[in-house]
Amino acid sequence: MTQNFKLIIQSYKDDSDSVYNSWFINNEERLKAFRSIRRGVLHVIEDIKSGTFGNDFKGSSLEFVLHCITEQKQVFKGAAHPFYWKPKLRIPDIYEDEENQVAFGQFLERCFNATKEEQIIKEIILLDELKIKGLGPAVASILYFLHPTMMPPCNTAIVNGFNTLFKDKVKLGSWTEYLRMREVIIAKNNEYKVTLSNDLGAFSGLLFDVGEKKLRMSDDFLSNEERMKIEKKMKKRHQEVLASNQEEDLHTEMQHHILTIGGAMGYDVIAASNDRSRCHNGKSLSFISIGEFPPLNVNKETYKTITLIDAVWFDKGTNNITCAFEVEKSTSIYSGILRLNDLYYSFPDNPPTLYIIIPDKREKDLIFQLQRPAIKNSHIEISYILFSGLQKHCEAICTFGEDKKILKKISKTIV
Repeated sequence: MTQNFKLIIQSYKDDSDSVYNSWFINNEERLKAFRSIRRGVLHVIEDIKSGTFGNDFKGSSLEFVLHCITEQKQVFKGAAHPFYWKPKLRIPDIYEDEENQVAFGQFLERCFNATKEEQIIKEIILLDELKIKGLGPAVASILYFLHPTMMPPCNTAIVNGFNTLFKDKVKLGSWTEYLRMREVIIAKNNEYKVTLSNDLGAFSGLLFDVGEKKLRMSDDFLSNEERMKIEKKMKKRHQEVLASNQEEDLHTEMQHHILTIGGAMGYDVIAASNDRSRCHNGKSLSFISIGEFPPLNVNKETYKTITLIDAVWFDKGTNNITCAFEVEKSTSIYSGILRLNDLYYSFPDNPPTLYIIIPDKREKDLIFQLQRPAIKNSHIEISYILFSGLQKHCEAICTFGEDKKILKKISKTIV
């Protein structure tokens, strides 16, 4: 089995017309495409954020991205077809449905910023759960150009090649099937990447050539034991992703409420630098935040600490922080207090109003921390808001609140 696979790889590499030689190696245009596509994806995200994306593929920033991809004709000749707007079928449903369009933009943003494969797989699973008509694994070709060592591209020829090579029946158009196929590709590429490449384009090109019947074989290169391990791994990962998402969403929900309230009362608002791609009920925090954290007259380390505060309000159009919030669902309450403490002493002449937002069941823990001598004797006033109060009154505060003083109605302070 192993020997035969090596022969196939060698045949693939020796063929001057193969995808490996015509597209993958020594191709400056392929390398340029990565840079252009990454810039294009950022334009798509910004257009969706600003509401200027439009309701058709033609003329959109997404068309530019797919144009850059389809220029790589050796593998991606038809990559744009799934994204064409088909009015009779109303697919893909990201042009007329605003919520789906925003969800797609947030998916791209979070995948763009991802640094680990688990993050991307999580976003794929969450996107799949939305069941957006016509938006399937064709998107994986975009993901490949964002993360070429983690996400293989997907098209008909690649799927056909995979099924031929591994005697499988992967179905085109299913994210679940794509992820299953990806697990096999990753596993096999790890075995042969010294011969091929860490970049999954080389292995995907082999599958493409097999699917286009440039390479033929009949041996089964995946054992039943390997299949069972992959299926088990996929099931476990899917369950872990869903459980993790439920845990994270409550924290994100509180951030979302606070940012929404601040925005409704006319403040510039922003989430922590490492949280802006998080999403609550289909709404990404970055979509309701200002674009970047304003400069502050503090040293570099203090500035970095302040940008990690869960939510910050600024007076409109200024870099004057008027309120800061730490959401402490399960992490150390004391670490959140210290971040607020650093912020307070950075602006002693005009200190912001400080809040800790906590689950109701952690109220006693917070009171204990606020009564520590180091905090109590500092004379810094940190109020707190319970999750239940924020959830219950968010909409009313947005409607009737005029400024930050309204928060006194739902907050508590240790005397």
